[in-house]
Amino acid sequence: MAFFSPPARIPAILKWWYPSWYIWDKKEESKTLYLSFDDGPVPEVTPWVLELLDRYNAKASFFCIGDNIHKHPDVFKSLLAKGHRIGNHTLNHLKGWETPLEIYLENTQQAQLLINASAKKETTKLFRPPYGKIKRNQAKRLRELGYDIIMYRVIAYDWDAAISKEQCLHNVLHHTKDGDIVVFHDSIKAYEKLKYVLPKVLEHFSQKGYRFGLL
Repeated sequence: MAFFSPPARIPAILKWWYPSWYIWDKKEESKTLYLSFDDGPVPEVTPWVLELLDRYNAKASFFCIGDNIHKHPDVFKSLLAKGHRIGNHTLNHLKGWETPLEIYLENTQQAQLLINASAKKETTKLFRPPYGKIKRNQAKRLRELGYDIIMYRVIAYDWDAAISKEQCLHNVLHHTKDGDIVVFHDSIKAYEKLKYVLPKVLEHFSQKGYRFGLL
């Protein structure tokens, strides 16, 4: 069966173009994949993701929207309690290409304050730009503030209504390689596809001897 969808694997030329600005993958000695989830935490989806990850002894990195941390503090605390990595996805899911620099920085810093307050400590400063889009001046300033900007090599498109759950699964199974960062979404919009795709991804790569590590 042929599948027609936007490119699931980020072109290697982007890694070459921005060799030290962004993190796209992470090589280890053992076979390792890095699952990441954007846009949570939400009570309708995130607890289900956590339960499924537990079944496979898998860790993941969650890039949280600050406003969702504020709305759902107990769900956020469950991420911390289970030992997953927390990242910053801005306070209000801002579009970097459409947002002035100072507003973008302030919004990100507000989200980080929420993360640290909920964790009761200063956490690792990982940042993923919403929509995967960020201006050079925004990235430069965030790096100066100590953030690592985490991108991804494979995108499932679980949020995209134009892409079927079968295409979504195909995107991940056929494009993911050792060391890749893969992005899903623990959001209501993505939930129907995620319920179909994530168990199969965990099973498939577990059988192939991969572990699921922290960024």
